[in-house]
This record gives sequence, structure tokens and C-alpha cells, in this order.
Amino acid sequence: MAELLAYLARELVDDPDAVRVDTEERDGSLVLVLHVAADDVGKVIGRQGRIARALRTLVRASAAREGQRVLVEIADPD
Repeated sequence: MAELLAYLARELVDDPDAVRVDTEERDGSLVLVLHVAADDVGKVIGRQGRIARALRTLVRASAAREGQRVLVEIADPD
């Protein structure tokens, strides 16, 4: 799942080398935390969150095929 999210994010941003995905286990779910460069956060979120929603849908659908529950969070670039 992390590889899929990282691949999709790298295709969206201007600085693909800054893309990093951390994984955490929370309440029985796998949480993927997406880190991108500060200038690329808007590209990953998209207008009204449409890109972020699409990324979450794709990752969730891929995880469902494997019987997992996955959440995607976009990290604050601070």
C-alpha cells in the first residue's frame, strides 16, 4: 500500500525526491502518512480535497482486496 501511495504522489508533485510514506499501526488499521515538500502540499490535496480523496479511495480499494483497513493522512509540512 505504501508503495502505491508513494508512486501516485511522485507523479503529482514537482519534487518527487521529497515524497516519503511512513506507516503506523493504529486501532487495528494501517495508517499511511504521506510527506511531501511544502510547495507540493496543494498539488496532493487538490481543489476542495479532490485529489486527496481520490488517493484515499485508490489506496483503500487496493487494501480491501488484501483484506486490510488502511487510512491515508497527509502530513503537515512544518
